[in-house]
Amino acid sequence: MHELSIAHGIVDTVSTALGDTPGVVRDVSIAVGALSGVVPDALHFCFEIATADTRLSGATLSIEQVPVAIWCPTCAAVVEPPPPLSFRCPVCNTVSGDVRRGRELDVLSYTFDDEPALEGA
Repeated sequence: MHELSIAHGIVDTVSTALGDTPGVVRDVSIAVGALSGVVPDALHFCFEIATADTRLSGATLSIEQVPVAIWCPTCAAVVEPPPPLSFRCPVCNTVSGDVRRGRELDVLSYTFDDEPALEGA
Protein backbone atom coordinates (compact mmCIF):
# COMPACT_ATOMS: atom_id res chain seq x y z
CA MET A 1 0.00 0.00 0.00
CA HIS A 2 1.90 3.05 -1.23
CA GLU A 3 -0.52 5.36 0.59
CA LEU A 4 1.46 4.75 3.80
CA SER A 5 4.66 6.10 2.25
CA ILE A 6 2.68 9.05 0.86
CA ALA A 7 1.23 9.73 4.33
CA HIS A 8 4.75 9.66 5.80
CA GLY A 9 5.83 12.09 3.07
CA ILE A 10 3.03 14.47 4.02
CA VAL A 11 4.09 14.31 7.68
CA ASP A 12 7.72 14.98 6.70
CA THR A 13 6.77 17.88 4.43
CA VAL A 14 4.63 19.63 7.04
CA SER A 15 7.11 18.93 9.85
CA THR A 16 9.95 20.37 7.77
CA ALA A 17 7.88 23.46 6.91
CA LEU A 18 7.15 24.06 10.60
CA GLY A 19 10.78 23.63 11.64
CA ASP A 20 11.20 24.64 15.27
CA THR A 21 7.93 26.58 15.41
CA PRO A 22 6.09 25.43 18.55
CA GLY A 23 2.59 23.99 18.38
CA VAL A 24 0.56 21.15 16.96
CA VAL A 25 -0.96 20.71 13.51
CA ARG A 26 -4.77 20.56 13.41
CA ASP A 27 -5.52 20.16 9.68
CA VAL A 28 -3.64 19.34 6.49
CA SER A 29 -5.17 19.98 3.05
CA ILE A 30 -3.87 18.21 -0.03
CA ALA A 31 -4.76 17.97 -3.72
CA VAL A 32 -4.94 14.49 -5.24
CA GLY A 33 -5.28 14.10 -8.99
CA ALA A 34 -7.47 11.41 -10.53
CA LEU A 35 -4.41 9.96 -12.29
CA SER A 36 -2.18 9.97 -9.19
CA GLY A 37 -3.03 6.39 -8.26
CA VAL A 38 -3.90 7.41 -4.71
CA VAL A 39 -6.96 5.91 -3.04
CA PRO A 40 -8.34 8.66 -0.75
CA ASP A 41 -9.89 6.28 1.81
CA ALA A 42 -6.63 4.36 2.10
CA LEU A 43 -4.71 7.63 2.48
CA HIS A 44 -7.01 8.76 5.31
CA PHE A 45 -6.40 5.47 7.10
CA CYS A 46 -2.62 5.64 6.58
CA PHE A 47 -2.49 9.30 7.64
CA GLU A 48 -3.71 8.31 11.11
CA ILE A 49 -0.94 5.73 11.36
CA ALA A 50 1.78 8.05 10.00
CA THR A 51 0.88 10.91 12.34
CA ALA A 52 0.97 8.85 15.54
CA ASP A 53 3.46 10.26 18.04
CA THR A 54 4.17 13.32 15.85
CA ARG A 55 3.12 16.97 15.96
CA LEU A 56 0.39 16.00 13.50
CA SER A 57 -1.21 13.41 15.77
CA GLY A 58 -4.98 13.97 15.73
CA ALA A 59 -4.86 16.26 12.70
CA THR A 60 -7.53 15.91 10.06
CA LEU A 61 -6.64 15.30 6.44
CA SER A 62 -8.71 17.21 3.87
CA ILE A 63 -8.43 15.88 0.33
CA GLU A 64 -9.34 17.95 -2.71
CA GLN A 65 -9.85 15.58 -5.62
CA VAL A 66 -8.61 17.04 -8.90
CA PRO A 67 -10.26 15.77 -12.10
CA VAL A 68 -8.35 15.06 -15.29
CA ALA A 69 -8.11 17.92 -17.76
CA ILE A 70 -6.52 17.75 -21.21
CA TRP A 71 -5.50 20.31 -23.81
CA CYS A 72 -7.59 20.05 -26.97
CA PRO A 73 -5.59 21.42 -29.91
CA THR A 74 -8.68 21.64 -32.08
CA CYS A 75 -10.68 23.72 -29.59
CA ALA A 76 -7.55 25.45 -28.24
CA ALA A 77 -8.86 24.92 -24.73
CA VAL A 78 -8.31 22.90 -21.56
CA VAL A 79 -11.25 20.50 -21.19
CA GLU A 80 -12.34 17.78 -18.78
CA PRO A 81 -13.13 14.53 -20.59
CA PRO A 82 -16.30 12.86 -19.32
CA PRO A 83 -16.27 9.42 -17.71
CA PRO A 84 -15.25 6.83 -18.57
CA LEU A 85 -11.91 8.54 -19.11
CA SER A 86 -11.13 8.45 -22.82
CA PHE A 87 -8.78 11.43 -23.28
CA ARG A 88 -11.21 12.78 -25.89
CA CYS A 89 -12.43 16.34 -26.00
CA PRO A 90 -16.08 16.42 -24.91
CA VAL A 91 -16.76 19.20 -27.47
CA CYS A 92 -15.13 17.99 -30.70
CA ASN A 93 -14.11 14.38 -29.84
CA THR A 94 -10.40 15.00 -30.62
CA VAL A 95 -8.03 12.62 -28.81
CA SER A 96 -5.30 14.28 -26.75
CA GLY A 97 -2.64 12.93 -24.44
CA ASP A 98 -1.64 16.43 -23.31
CA VAL A 99 -2.70 16.14 -19.66
CA ARG A 100 -2.89 19.52 -17.93
CA ARG A 101 -4.45 18.45 -14.61
CA GLY A 102 -5.02 15.23 -12.74
CA ARG A 103 -1.57 14.03 -11.69
CA GLU A 104 -1.30 16.26 -8.62
CA LEU A 105 -0.26 15.12 -5.20
CA ASP A 106 0.40 18.39 -3.41
CA VAL A 107 0.24 19.68 0.15
CA LEU A 108 -1.89 22.81 -0.21
CA SER A 109 -1.99 24.10 3.36
CA TYR A 110 -1.95 23.23 7.02
CA THR A 111 -3.28 24.88 10.16
CA PHE A 112 -1.71 24.64 13.55
CA ASP A 113 -2.05 25.97 17.07
CA ASP A 114 1.09 27.80 18.00
CA GLU A 115 0.53 26.91 21.64
CA PRO A 116 1.46 23.36 22.63
CA ALA A 117 -1.32 21.30 24.24
CA LEU A 118 -1.30 21.54 28.04
CA GLU A 119 -0.20 18.42 29.88
CA GLY A 120 -3.14 16.71 31.60
CA ALA A 121 -5.75 18.99 29.98
